[in-house]
Amino acid sequence: MSSFITLGEVRHESVSASEAKSVQAANSNSWKGASFPVENFQGYTSGFGYRRSATGGSGREFHRGLDMAAPDGSYIRNWWTGQVVEVSDNTLCGTSIKIQSGEWTHIYCHMKGHVEGGSSGRYLIDRTAGIQIWEGQQIPVGARIGRIGMTGRTTGPHLHWGLKYADQYVDPATVLRAMYSDQASAGTVSSNLQQRD
Repeated sequence: MSSFITLGEVRHESVSASEAKSVQAANSNSWKGASFPVENFQGYTSGFGYRRSATGGSGREFHRGLDMAAPDGSYIRNWWTGQVVEVSDNTLCGTSIKIQSGEWTHIYCHMKGHVEGGSSGRYLIDRTAGIQIWEGQQIPVGARIGRIGMTGRTTGPHLHWGLKYADQYVDPATVLRAMYSDQASAGTVSSNLQQRD
């Protein structure tokens, strides 16, 4: 059984410099057009920062993203318009896509499908969903780019969503709070973006 956290409850331990960068980066953008990255969202299961090892043991590790639970096979949407800079399926991240949007890099992990290569380059393919994403491809905001899976190091179906600003990891929860605030003031808040109590 998964435990859920709200964006307001995510706590950081020894990440104050990273937290300050997250807030600065999140507040330096207008988020009215951004898309929440998960359809059928159920809750946040692991925040950014130090945590107990996700796969057992007594060790601690730094978690460089925000885990968002959703039913297996739920669609993942592109957060911001950008170019696919990498597709991969041979890391702890599992089948993944990395997209560059100006100074921002967004990383989507544990997706269904796998990576193949062709004469035109490498691409992520999820045949069941009819999704094929090529390295170098431009992806519009909100486009379906994959589905929730359990590839790589994971204990349940979820999206691990990582964000970098100027090549430094930032807390995605800080960005989501800024998005919520920006979209609420514009009257365009997605129901998925609202914080859960």
